[in-house]
Amino acid sequence: MDSAAEPQSNPGLLELEKETPDKDSATGDGIGATEATPAHSLAPDGGFRAWMAAVGSSCVLFCTMGFMNSSGVFQAYYMTTLLAENTPDDIAWIISLQAFLIFFCGILGGPLFDRFGVWTLRPAAVLYVLSFIATSFCIEYWHFMLSQGVLMGVSNGMLMFPSMAALSHWWDKSRGKAMGIAIAGSSAGGIVWPAVLTQLFDSSLGFGWSMRICGLAMIPILTIAFFATTARLPPKQTTLFTLEPFRNKVFLALITAQFLLFMGMFVPIFYLAAYAENRGMSSTLAAYLIAILNGASLPGRIIPGVLADKFGRLNILFASGLSTGIVILCWNQATTDAGIIVYAVVFGFCSGAIISGGSVALTVATADPTKTGTYLGMGMATVSIAVLITPPINGAILDQYGGFSQISTMNGILCLGGTAGILVTKMVSKEGIWSRS
Repeated sequence: MDSAAEPQSNPGLLELEKETPDKDSATGDGIGATEATPAHSLAPDGGFRAWMAAVGSSCVLFCTMGFMNSSGVFQAYYMTTLLAENTPDDIAWIISLQAFLIFFCGILGGPLFDRFGVWTLRPAAVLYVLSFIATSFCIEYWHFMLSQGVLMGVSNGMLMFPSMAALSHWWDKSRGKAMGIAIAGSSAGGIVWPAVLTQLFDSSLGFGWSMRICGLAMIPILTIAFFATTARLPPKQTTLFTLEPFRNKVFLALITAQFLLFMGMFVPIFYLAAYAENRGMSSTLAAYLIAILNGASLPGRIIPGVLADKFGRLNILFASGLSTGIVILCWNQATTDAGIIVYAVVFGFCSGAIISGGSVALTVATADPTKTGTYLGMGMATVSIAVLITPPINGAILDQYGGFSQISTMNGILCLGGTAGILVTKMVSKEGIWSRS
């Protein structure tokens, strides 16, 4: 086990790795294009260090994307207190910029992990905690844009992608299960952090100390992640920015599909509470819808990950995209309190599989695990543009028509278009559309 887990200490394996041509780069195809080199075929798919890597990634995602799932709490708080003089659209741009930078920074965080290993987590974690401290002292709108929008977004992304890329070093055949467990940390955070923030903001502590307490609470959790997350393979000396993924037709088809999926799937997350109040639900109950949605996404991120290892990563992503698109098209059929709550549960489960399944699916574009960080980072950086433009587009449609049927139809069709893109990805792969990939 130890020899398998530490190939960098075996000179023979290192020599073999150097002498083996990079077939993946030569062919430009990931699925079915190559077999992993012997040095890269040693992923244990289990064992203490492999499971600890999953735990470490889950801890990081609990602190990063899990906290990002509290955006609705900040939106409501800023509108009535610190930024009451600003419009809701202005406040929404703080969260949109943060979400965009989280995914966009994969373009740097992924390649940095491939080149330097897990040490990249340390400076990112320090910046992330400092972003909470900086936000706690914010007064003006531009203060929040810089501290919460830019600094928190950049450090969040620089933490998230290296921790996810590390899983590919330890998991191969069961990678979907490991990634699902890791990303479930963001769902758990989406349940915990909104409740914590709501209680803190309503207490006598005030905004400043509430943010400082949250920042300090991140430190022990991220410390666990530091010790749990390790790299099995030696760093790969490559350039930080490369166009290699964009010469891979499987990668191009897949990120196009995911771009459409991400454009469509985030709308209920942003607007479900507003829709519920529009349908007569009390503001108190509507405030819990996002927590309910995040709770339902927890099994939605684990179960499809396990199924992906058995039935194929692209096949499960296809099923997730199809079901999410249909659910979004049915949005306006939920008109009662009970119906809207059921809708939140169903949507949370279906869309949760896109988050975990999308990350796992990007790993099929390359057979070389030392390039996973680069492919994952480049892919999610491209998809981040969808996260940035979706809120203002849908906000403009809501302002124009004053109802939710138009955005329901548009975003449902976008998700179905992304689902069709998954089929195109399978068609251009070596294994074909009917493969279990």
